[in-house]
Amino acid sequence: MSDILIVLFKIMGTLSWFLTLTLYLTWLERKESAVMQDRVGANRANILGLRIIGLFQPFADAIKMIFKEDFTPRFSKKFLHMMAPFVSFFFVAVTITAVPFGDYVKIAGKTVKLQILDFNVGLLFILAMLSLGIYGVILSGWGSRSRFSLIGGMRGAAQIISYEVALGLSLIGLIMVYPTLKLSSMVHFQGEMILGFIPQWGVFLQPLGFIIFFFAALAETKRVPFDLPEGESEIIGFFAEYSGLKWGLFMMTDFMEIIIISTLITTLFFGGWQVPWLAADGFHFPWGGEWLLPHWIVVLFQVGAFNIKVFFFCWLQVLIRWTYPRYRYDQLMDLGWKLLVPLSLINIVGTGIVMSL
Repeated sequence: MSDILIVLFKIMGTLSWFLTLTLYLTWLERKESAVMQDRVGANRANILGLRIIGLFQPFADAIKMIFKEDFTPRFSKKFLHMMAPFVSFFFVAVTITAVPFGDYVKIAGKTVKLQILDFNVGLLFILAMLSLGIYGVILSGWGSRSRFSLIGGMRGAAQIISYEVALGLSLIGLIMVYPTLKLSSMVHFQGEMILGFIPQWGVFLQPLGFIIFFFAALAETKRVPFDLPEGESEIIGFFAEYSGLKWGLFMMTDFMEIIIISTLITTLFFGGWQVPWLAADGFHFPWGGEWLLPHWIVVLFQVGAFNIKVFFFCWLQVLIRWTYPRYRYDQLMDLGWKLLVPLSLINIVGTGIVMSL
């Protein structure tokens, strides 16, 4: 099997997983909010009369979105207006290439990494791509030539830039502990044990860094309680002048950001695909017992563990979205610059002191 064919299969498999999970996050958000508000939620979409707790709803939404009228305001800058959703979508979608879903799998005697591209600077690549997504927000507000869209775009730009500082600084301590920017190497470091039985996960070595990263990442997704760029109740949103498929791309980008943040939290702070005490040949327990397993069973455990962790953090972000009210803009900026950034600097200094001792 040629290397090009392997890469193509990995791209197709990863994108299928990514886009399918994005579709079903829309279902999860509607059903989770319905449960919290004592409603039934979306459950009427069916195929040939078959209904399964609303699981066909994402496909109904996609069909409606594709065939809905795509309206472009006469006063807009049409090229910029058209390009904005594609810019946002592309830079979020491409980040999944650096995420390791597992260690490796042996196919026809060939060792295949369960990661599309294993960059030496994978963490830097992901942060760079997420940063470039700000251009879609700016272009949508500016290209719409609407004062309300422009206000939403400016809010989005200020928010993303502000919280990227805390987001980046929160990871410095982690890079000091795991001296690499390669995501697969970071996951391997987390496979080691503290005191022989506690996994060396980032959340145990950098608890303050994890808390800062989590809150900064929530603000990066621009969702409640940090949804000021999309304040529908204020008739302000950077995609207020969008409809049809272009509006759908912006919404998909929001849900894709949830998945990317969940994969990053899993990879950096919760061991990625690592399962406690699971080695390449099976489980080796700290009390001396062993449970040896075939290679493909180990791979299933690893990939399954990664997916369970990602699903949990996706669920948690949706739960937070339906639990807390929106911040005021001054509160949003104060949280980023006056709390998270100073805490990040304290975390870096504290990590340096502990490592020097």
